[in-house]
Amino acid sequence: MLYRIGRALFRCFFTLFFRLRAIGMENVPKHGAVVLCGNHTSLLDPPLLGTPLKRMVHFMAKAELFDIPVLGSVISKVGAFPVKRGGVSRDSIRLAVQLLRDGNMLGVFPEGSRNNAGGMGKKGAASLALKSGAAVVPVAIVGNYSLFRSMTIVYGKPLDLTAYAGASSEDLELATEAIMKEIRRLHSTYSKA
Repeated sequence: MLYRIGRALFRCFFTLFFRLRAIGMENVPKHGAVVLCGNHTSLLDPPLLGTPLKRMVHFMAKAELFDIPVLGSVISKVGAFPVKRGGVSRDSIRLAVQLLRDGNMLGVFPEGSRNNAGGMGKKGAASLALKSGAAVVPVAIVGNYSLFRSMTIVYGKPLDLTAYAGASSEDLELATEAIMKEIRRLHSTYSKA
């Protein structure tokens, strides 16, 4: 319930202040495990990633956020779960894989942090998808959150990562590069539109 209320409020917020346009929502599977992989430039990226969709999106969030009164409780209720700074704990990975195996949707930013925007992706998203059998949907967030300037979010077609199912370190690197390449392609295509 809280998630739906928050999503409706964020829809109004993004539409009013950033003239949000969502493209390709039909590419996101309506059921089953999905990893949404997006580029990361702002603290507003997590709510933006899930706002246009009808399904709930779960996110890993810094463990410190869960220690803040009220905020910790709210983000837990809207599907976030803690991850320790400096690396993902086994508990966080297990929870993420279980959420996916249970048919949920997980939002991941393969760049890892906003400071790495446009950089190399980290292997976590590919690893989670391959371990759980989840569909991987690349997502491009286009725009820079300037008030009353247009923002676009583009959901690409699910990627076929079966060629990397061996899940060796090299397979994960290649799968990650395939994800990042498609995110960059979508971003470049819709930046010009």
